Amino acid sequence: MFTVKKSLNLKQDIHTLVVGIYADDKKPVGIVEEIDRALNGHITELFKTDDLSAKHKKVSRIHTLGALGVKNIYFVGLGQRKNTTFRNVRDALGKTAKELKQHNQADVVIALDSFLTEEVGLQQTVHALSEAFILATYQFEDYKEKKNDKRYVLKSINIYSEQESSIVNEALKKGEAYAAGTNVARDLVNTPGNMLTPTDLAEQAVGIAKKYGFEYDVLEESDMKELGMGALLGVSAGSEQDAKLIVVKYKAKADWDNVLTFVGKGLTFDAGGYSLKPALNMHEMKSDMGGSAAVLGAMESIGRLKPDVNIMFVIPSSENLINGSAMKPGDVLTSMSGKTIEITNTDAEGRLILADAITYAKEQGASHLVDLATLTGGVVVAFGDIASGVMSNDEAFFDMFEQSAEEAGEYVWRLPMFGPYKKILRTSNVADFVNSAGRNAHPIQGGVFLSEFVGDTPWLHLDIAGTAYSNKASDLGPKGATGVLTRSIVKLVEKFETK
Repeated sequence: MFTVKKSLNLKQDIHTLVVGIYADDKKPVGIVEEIDRALNGHITELFKTDDLSAKHKKVSRIHTLGALGVKNIYFVGLGQRKNTTFRNVRDALGKTAKELKQHNQADVVIALDSFLTEEVGLQQTVHALSEAFILATYQFEDYKEKKNDKRYVLKSINIYSEQESSIVNEALKKGEAYAAGTNVARDLVNTPGNMLTPTDLAEQAVGIAKKYGFEYDVLEESDMKELGMGALLGVSAGSEQDAKLIVVKYKAKADWDNVLTFVGKGLTFDAGGYSLKPALNMHEMKSDMGGSAAVLGAMESIGRLKPDVNIMFVIPSSENLINGSAMKPGDVLTSMSGKTIEITNTDAEGRLILADAITYAKEQGASHLVDLATLTGGVVVAFGDIASGVMSNDEAFFDMFEQSAEEAGEYVWRLPMFGPYKKILRTSNVADFVNSAGRNAHPIQGGVFLSEFVGDTPWLHLDIAGTAYSNKASDLGPKGATGVLTRSIVKLVEKFETK
């Protein structure tokens, strides 16, 4: 998709040129000045009349009417240089990519140097460009009858820059790896539940593992029974679809130690069990495997980037439905760890399957744990669809992730784990704890529950219930699956590599 070239000539035959403009440039500079001269000061006049604006994410299109070889120019407003961040540049380019898509512009030239600023730097700017164009033009292959369906295809992007081309190409590939992983996650979440069962999810994971030469194993229900995974099997009991525990290992080093492990909740459909969810919008519960989607998306990115880090990916997958064998409120389950759980809410099932997966991951050598899950409605109430909730038992590990999310341009916020919270689930008369203690501190309950199985292992709990799926489009894609935190955990891998 991307080709890097030098020495842009405005007289050459170019259909569409994209140029960045900053609000604190008092007059046209660089290539904007060249365009202004060629158009007899027309750009300066447009700035004076506010018909052309450098306001952040303001995209303005002008036609050169034959005065240049360039036919169309899209000016991208980037705001004040001093306020520029990776997120700001990426979102502005994402907005631009969507405008190009709307106007069916298939062959695009980007004047890269017009976007550069000291606040972000060359590599991050190029990464933002690559990521933005791939994410913003994402399209899910839906199931509608295709009648003369002409889907938008961005055929080529020629990037002109006087910077070192090897650096630009490397950053483009990194951004492409991040975006490709995110789109893998989006595709999985957007797939209907009848087309993405636990078996299908396992096949997707195995496909990625084979493509990049990762080790893999898929545990069946018979294996889970032998291992005593009563929590995962309890959730799966209400479904005709067999549960799967998917385990993939990326062994970058000779010794299997210092293993960064991602555990993703893979509920391919969640009706709530006997604690039945409301019918309104239940169809969106196909997205309850958003955590596992992010983990599989990260697998795709890791396969492309090949970091020098031992990584394990663990996905417990099942459905949460109702039949004569389904778990009931009041049932007691025995987890793989030996801890017993009284079921007070069958719709608090994600923590149950994650509990056994976390225990298994520790037995397989996990030294650092990150779980990702569309876990609680409470985090949606708290943060809406903007930020993902985070809980952790390790300050250094949390700081590393928080910085990773910031650099990846994703919003996260930490929830507390004060001592009194740890007592909130220890109210059962018949088991070690209950799986839900009502609405109070609802998102914190989920993390506290999982902490019982994590122990002293450095751990992050990422609740993406509000952010994995959106009912409105953004600068980086259409409504539907977002692929949230895929990029943040890949960035975490990068930081883990250098720590």
